Amino acid sequence: MISLLTGIDRDHGLCGGLSGYLAAVSTAVGVGEESCTADLDDPASAYVALDVRLARYPGRDTALVWDERHGWAFAMETHSGEDLLVLAYLGGEVVAAPSRVRGFVAAIRAAGGATGEAIPADLRGDRRELLDRLLRYRVPFLAEAG
Repeated sequence: MISLLTGIDRDHGLCGGLSGYLAAVSTAVGVGEESCTADLDDPASAYVALDVRLARYPGRDTALVWDERHGWAFAMETHSGEDLLVLAYLGGEVVAAPSRVRGFVAAIRAAGGATGEAIPADLRGDRRELLDRLLRYRVPFLAEAG
């Protein structure tokens, strides 16, 4: 028997919801799910490798990073292996529509660099609300669909 106090149900829901959300966002920005990773720690976070290079930085890979505190950010890899350089934050809401994330990436690409918020807003709300919003993207398991 597993106590519900362990958070297993919450973590299972968070994993399923975040996985589905990342699948929707990665499709919207033109990469596959294999480009995504997620971390369920507090705060939950995610990484989506992009197939986008900026004209000003042609040798650097780019990525979207997400966390439950700041939502989406557009970042660039460094050559030194340090943390990513965040160029802009989407802002607005933590679980932004995938089409809005696609527009954010397109705007940064068109501008050749930073557009949007330079300083992250603290968008973190109630964890239950976050879970509810992410669960809208949850892809049911085959056993559940049958």
